[in-house]
Amino acid sequence: MQRKWLAVTALIVFALDYSTKTLALNYLTTQPKQILGTFLQLRLTFNSGAAFSLASSGTIFLSSFAIIVSAAIFYYGRKVTSKRWAFALGLALGGIFGNLSDRIFRPPGALQGEVVDWIQLPNWPVFNVADMAVVSAAFVVSYLSWKNVPFSKNRDDS
Repeated sequence: MQRKWLAVTALIVFALDYSTKTLALNYLTTQPKQILGTFLQLRLTFNSGAAFSLASSGTIFLSSFAIIVSAAIFYYGRKVTSKRWAFALGLALGGIFGNLSDRIFRPPGALQGEVVDWIQLPNWPVFNVADMAVVSAAFVVSYLSWKNVPFSKNRDDS
């Protein structure tokens, strides 16, 4: 079964996100550190909102939505037989857990914690590995849907 791909992908994404956030907290400041000139910089920020710092006053809603989406991935992930769909769901789940763990365990806590962001590109909000995974999952899911790649062999289970 392809559930292993989903679980392994989610675990790798979560571990990579957690590790890089720990490094960012230990070695970065709010002052940008240029890696490739102004194209790629590393800068520590804390985001109380969603992507692009939207909905900064709605962190409980965002956290609740993340929990619901995770539950849906767990439910439908049991039925996945496509390796590509399992990979896409794993990307999404790992990214959701990466940012959700910040919401739960970082101050002020109680599903309202701030997410650690640290990668900066020009004219783009600062982001992290979890954000990259969620966005990548959205692209992969869109592509698989567009190409009509079956989610499972038995369509009646979907």
